Amino acid sequence: MGKKRSGGGLTGPQQAAKFLGVSVLSGVILAGIAIPGAGALGLAAKGTVEGFDEIPANLKTPPLSQRTTILDSEGGLIATVYSRDRQVVPITAISPYMQKAIVAIEDSRFYEHGAIDLKGILRAVNRNAQEGGAAQGASTLTQQYVKNVFVEEAGDDETKVREAQEKSLGRKIRELKYSIQVEEELGKNKILENYLNITYFGQQAYGIESAAQRYFSKPAKDLTLDESAMLAGVVQSPSRYDPVNDSQEATKRRNIVLQRMADIRDISQAEADAAKAKPLKLKVTKPKNGCITAVKGAGFFCDFVRNTFLDDTAFGKTREERAKVWNRGGLTVRTTLDPQSQDSVNESIKDHVDQDDKVATAVTLVQPGTGRVLAMGQSKPYGFGKNETQINFSVDKKMGGSNFGFPTGSTFKAFVAAAAIERGMPPTKMYASPFEMDYPSPVQTCGDKPWVNTDNARVPNESESEVGPYGLKEAMAKSVNTYFIEMISEIGLCPLTEMTTKLGVIPANGAKLPEVPAIALGTEGMSPLTMANAYATFANRGVYCTPVTIESITDSHGKALTVPKSKCSRAMTEKTADTINTLLLGVVDSGTGQQSGLKDRESAGKTGTTDERHNAWFVGYTPNMSGATWVGSGGAKQVSMENITIGGQYYDKVFGGGLPGPIWKQAVTGALSGRDAPGFTTVNIPDTPSPSPGSKPSGKPSGKPSGKPGRGEGKPGDGKPGNGRTAGQTGGTTGGDTGGTGGTDPLGGITLPPGVIGGRD
Repeated sequence: MGKKRSGGGLTGPQQAAKFLGVSVLSGVILAGIAIPGAGALGLAAKGTVEGFDEIPANLKTPPLSQRTTILDSEGGLIATVYSRDRQVVPITAISPYMQKAIVAIEDSRFYEHGAIDLKGILRAVNRNAQEGGAAQGASTLTQQYVKNVFVEEAGDDETKVREAQEKSLGRKIRELKYSIQVEEELGKNKILENYLNITYFGQQAYGIESAAQRYFSKPAKDLTLDESAMLAGVVQSPSRYDPVNDSQEATKRRNIVLQRMADIRDISQAEADAAKAKPLKLKVTKPKNGCITAVKGAGFFCDFVRNTFLDDTAFGKTREERAKVWNRGGLTVRTTLDPQSQDSVNESIKDHVDQDDKVATAVTLVQPGTGRVLAMGQSKPYGFGKNETQINFSVDKKMGGSNFGFPTGSTFKAFVAAAAIERGMPPTKMYASPFEMDYPSPVQTCGDKPWVNTDNARVPNESESEVGPYGLKEAMAKSVNTYFIEMISEIGLCPLTEMTTKLGVIPANGAKLPEVPAIALGTEGMSPLTMANAYATFANRGVYCTPVTIESITDSHGKALTVPKSKCSRAMTEKTADTINTLLLGVVDSGTGQQSGLKDRESAGKTGTTDERHNAWFVGYTPNMSGATWVGSGGAKQVSMENITIGGQYYDKVFGGGLPGPIWKQAVTGALSGRDAPGFTTVNIPDTPSPSPGSKPSGKPSGKPSGKPGRGEGKPGDGKPGNGRTAGQTGGTTGGDTGGTGGTDPLGGITLPPGVIGGRD
């Protein structure tokens, strides 16, 4: 036995000699490689060879991670995303100069030896024995490829990456056995192709194609001699020879490669000298990865596509499996994003709300009957800087949205009406609709225990002039709060929760809708996508379709993956939907949404504004497009949209019909320009008697609405708010988190997120 170090381990030369013995014996036993002089080495490594034999012979090469391309519905690029920026190319698409350069500097005898290079090993052993260092320089290009396979398999697991790269005898032995297999199965040219595709070239570039694009902005097939030599030189130490950060070191290394190519006669000395005289001439393309690079303001849509993939079992049983597929990349994802619609949304947002405004807006458009998400944009761009965000205001929390969504105000009243009509209530139904009233009690729930107004909570209309009796047609147009509270008290809460379930109306935080009458006024936080898609059901004459963003996916081999399709189901009868459409046409024609009506086609919709004007909505639709626009506080701090400048325009009061409505109008007008203009199927809803002029409230108010009487402008069709307080307000005080004190809680102990309030227009 050789002399051991004081620490008990073999010296570097002894380790190398032991490795050589194992390699020779293993080569003889497993690969039939005849190596003269094996016996003369005198290395009886029986135990090590037996351990070698126990290593599995089948090297499972993981698919190489590549970039994924996300496209719009017309094939235009949205974004490129990747875990590792790599584009796998065949050897025919790699410059011959590059092939010769990498072989010359990494393994010049590559085409002469088998899985191991005995001459190289002997040379390394001799050199390291003289220098007293550890064995190095003996790995063949095949062995390096095998090592990179293990690194690739380790992915982002730092422990596994370290294990794959550790300088140990055990790793060398494992590399050797797999290298023998690879040499037998693949052959030299395929090994070289795989090596050039898997190797890291620095600057986040994996594989020769990405490296060529990164440093020279050209494909690998067009690399010149000097460019190829530089890239081949980088491989040994991507940080040390990084041409971007140290051109001098990179040039020295390039010239070493060029001289090596001349020494082995791959090129002439004259060619080498001419190439050495050239400057690097980099043309760097900076790394661009992820949804932050998305064009057309589609960063949030891009992120929603990614979250959709990670959330859907169509792409793997577990989220971990789906994440592996996504991170492996190489996918081409064609989405539902309509470029015309997206452009129109972006333009409308830009014209109405500025990035640095105190409030934000989000707009989502969907296609009725298919569930296809056509556009998604917001005023706070996707990013990490000032006035940027990674929160997608258009979607639910689990898909990258805000924690609670945004209270919808009176836009929720359409669901109340649909539930009542579906149960057989006539659209001519009249209620007393006083200016202010107690919440009716008890109100039937889906369970055995009814909701009871134990706190004597009251609900007002916007102004004292709003006094019934009203029929549904006028109550919807004017958005009369007390009318809809009387309606829900008659039909009960269960029909409403059943209807919203069929319409996919689930709070953005994933919670269940509380069974309390206040939900009729839009107290729960929803996402614009949820609202747009629910209203699309009315446009689709009662058939609800789940939203989809992905049209097709192909993998790196061009194989199509199965993608989830929209699932459609009837949520209400055609008659009910037609009735709602007729009612909401009235909102746009002569009600609170007049500023939102389209000029060249029929449109319907509903406005909504919440207490303290923290949120304002317009949800509208045509027979072939539905969209929701929200304006409000995107951050934790709630901003009251009174006496405020938004998009360079001053507003004394923001309401659903006054800012979200025009945003929606411009976005949808552009999105549908040049496209079909089908009409609605409507029903005849007779007018009901209007209250006589000067009618007084049926009961004396218990206090000033919201503490600010007469908050609406009081002009016909101006989209004025319809409710001055939360359901938790009595007198002039406000319950919950709206800034008042001492109010009662009509929600039966249910805690609402900050800013949740009653429904106004």
